[in-house]
Amino acid sequence: MEISIVIADDHHVVRRGLVFFLHTQKDIKVIGEAANGKEAIELAQSLKPDIILMDLVMPVMDGIEATKLIKQELPEIKILMLTSFSDQDHVIPALEAGASGYQLKDIQPDDLVQCIKNIMKGENQLHPKATSHLLASLSNKSRQGPNPLDSLTKRELEVLREIARGKSNKEIAGDLFITEKTVKTHVSNLLAKLELADRTQAALFAVRNSLVD
Repeated sequence: MEISIVIADDHHVVRRGLVFFLHTQKDIKVIGEAANGKEAIELAQSLKPDIILMDLVMPVMDGIEATKLIKQELPEIKILMLTSFSDQDHVIPALEAGASGYQLKDIQPDDLVQCIKNIMKGENQLHPKATSHLLASLSNKSRQGPNPLDSLTKRELEVLREIARGKSNKEIAGDLFITEKTVKTHVSNLLAKLELADRTQAALFAVRNSLVD
C-alpha cells in the first residue's frame, strides 16, 4: 500500500533532498511540501496525507504548534518530527503534541524509510537521544491523585507494557497467545480508560508509571 507524505521544513534544500530520495521508494509518494507550520496545517486539511515529516523550528508557526492543531482536527494523520534538536525542551512538547515519532536529520535514508513504515504500522519510533531525554524527564515527575492504572484489567496492563516496548499488535498477539483482534480491543479499551489519544501516548504513560524496565 502506497504511503502518502507531506514534508514540512523551512529549508528548501532539505525539502528537495527528502523529496528526491523518497521519490525513489516505490511504496512512498510525496504529495505536498510546506515551508512552515501554517502551510503544513493547510496541506493536511486539503491533502489528508498518511504521514507528515515535520520540522520543529519554522517561521510563522513552529512544528509543535502545527502538530497539536493537526492532531486535534485530523487525529488519523501520523506525524514524524524530523529535526536537529534532541534536547528535552523540544522532545517532550513534540510528543505531548501528538507526534508519533521523533528522529534527527542525521538519520540514514534507509532507516528513515523503515521508520516511516513502522509508524504506519502503529509502532513507536524515537531516536535514542530523544528517548534518553524523555526518560530522564519523566523519571523526575511525581504522580499525584488516584492511580489511573487501577482501572485497567490484568490483560490490558500486559498489552500496555508490550506497546511501550514498541511491539505491533501482531507481535503482542503472538507473545500473549491471543488473537490480533483481541489485542486491538484491549488497546482501544485501555486508551479510552486512560484518556490517551494513541499508542505513542500510551507508551509514554507506561514509562511515566514505571511499567517497563
